[in-house]
Amino acid sequence: MNQKNSLDINICFGEQKNPIDLFKEWYEEAKKSEINDPNAVAVATSDNNSIPSVRMVLLKDFSKNGFIFYTNLDSKKSEDLKSNPNASMCFHWKSLLRQIRLVGKISEVSSDEADKYYNSRKYGSRIGAWASNQSKILKKREDLYKSIEKFKKKYPDTGVVPRPPYWSGWILKPKEIEFWLDGENRIHERLKYVITENGEWDKFLLSP
Repeated sequence: MNQKNSLDINICFGEQKNPIDLFKEWYEEAKKSEINDPNAVAVATSDNNSIPSVRMVLLKDFSKNGFIFYTNLDSKKSEDLKSNPNASMCFHWKSLLRQIRLVGKISEVSSDEADKYYNSRKYGSRIGAWASNQSKILKKREDLYKSIEKFKKKYPDTGVVPRPPYWSGWILKPKEIEFWLDGENRIHERLKYVITENGEWDKFLLSP
């Protein structure tokens, strides 16, 4: 990276060498300005026929190890990931006019990690994980309500609801992260980080 390019990057995005640190800075700002769900993120997957699919989920944790969300392991997104672990995430914070894109591979979180998060959820959400056959055809809404009541009777103790074996989390370990800033006349500012073979991050500006 030449000196001028380095100066340009620092002016626009700061001096963070690790994109996770920069993500944390932007995320903290988003939590102050976004009206709802600053942790909302679009997750794009594709099946074994290369047919893409995208949906919004909620980011529940992140670190240098990756970005985590939870779901039913029989859902469409999970079925895609079982056959093709390559995926992408996109955060868009309209209040900040900022966007972050990540590309990498996804794997399942550990059982201990899934248990810890599941047990932190509200009682109704834990029951819902049992009651809903996510992404499967629902003949009528009443069937879902009946299923919810059935599992409330099965697990009446609000403090003891085991995690369903088909419910867990996925973690995306990024190999590329791009930060995007809105610019006047659509001359946006873009900074891309790419992981190198030795595990270090390289960064460079992109044209809008």
